[in-house]
Amino acid sequence: MSSPKLFQPITFRSVTARNRITVGPMCQYSAKDGLADDWHVQHLGARAMGGAGIVFTEACHVSAIGRITPGCLGLYTPEHQAMIQRLAAIITYGGAVPGLQIAHAGRKASSNVPWLGGKGLALADGGWVPVGPTAEPFGDSHTAPHALSVAEIAGITEQFAASTRMAREAGIKIIEIHGAHGYLIHSFLSPISNKRNDAYGGDLDGRARLLMEVLDAVRSEWPDDLPLFVRLSSVDWMEGGLTIDDTVEIARRLKATGKVDLIDCSSGGVALSGPKIPSIHPGYQVPFADAVRQRAGIATGAVGMITAPEHADEIVANNRADLVFVARALLADPAWPLRAARQLGAQLDLVPQYRRATLT
Repeated sequence: MSSPKLFQPITFRSVTARNRITVGPMCQYSAKDGLADDWHVQHLGARAMGGAGIVFTEACHVSAIGRITPGCLGLYTPEHQAMIQRLAAIITYGGAVPGLQIAHAGRKASSNVPWLGGKGLALADGGWVPVGPTAEPFGDSHTAPHALSVAEIAGITEQFAASTRMAREAGIKIIEIHGAHGYLIHSFLSPISNKRNDAYGGDLDGRARLLMEVLDAVRSEWPDDLPLFVRLSSVDWMEGGLTIDDTVEIARRLKATGKVDLIDCSSGGVALSGPKIPSIHPGYQVPFADAVRQRAGIATGAVGMITAPEHADEIVANNRADLVFVARALLADPAWPLRAARQLGAQLDLVPQYRRATLT
């Protein structure tokens, strides 16, 4: 009997993952000054030991002011790089491919951690002035951002390049550019948040300019033999916002560069009020991954409330996506891939210390 497709290896460039299960980037809001610590090591190590094919770090930000919260990871100093090297090593030890999501929070930066309310963090409380395409704040509680000049945009693309170099040197094997959820790149892509009238605004050519320049900057420090993913918010769920047709076009442009290997298809996040999601249910975002895969001809990742092994396998078996990004289910159960393998009748090779678990 052939193995379920969810548990068949998949290769991107020179990198092969043991299965199609990907631990999605999940912010832990537990760093200090951007530095990972033992929490991050055990968190990511456990998911690698549990059998996932690819394990992503949470978003690693390219500057201090690019962090979502004071508890978010950074990758802009040698101290940050040393901890990322430790994370890459533990993920690799567990048999998974280490991935890193590289990000800039833009106008959503300087927020409090979720368990303290998640609202904008005032300057007096340790916050900072964020940046964005314009000076329009993300929400009423958020500090108005500084509108980026063209020269400052160029500086941020250089930060992406520098962080990518650090990730490469630390042993990361997949980079994902975060272009979703209302953070900096998405805030430029979306007509909801981008009201600029220069070369970085207006039509899709202008609004996608930052993404394309960040892509070039990242690839300048990322070897041709290593894969690069891009996370996109496929729709804004708002009238006048990004549509799936827009995202398919963006994906086509990314594919045409020859620099991108997969589109990680999420949605939303560009505004606090206004989005109207018809129904949030398991697989509600899978049609976006399916549409981008079929219409843009590029590999995709499906994400969002995928918790049942049979559902995950169906998505890849029917070529609706190439990877399944699992987050909340893997927070609850680091060994979710092992449980999924048992339910689907698949073999899953774990580190020697845990192989007895596959026999019970």
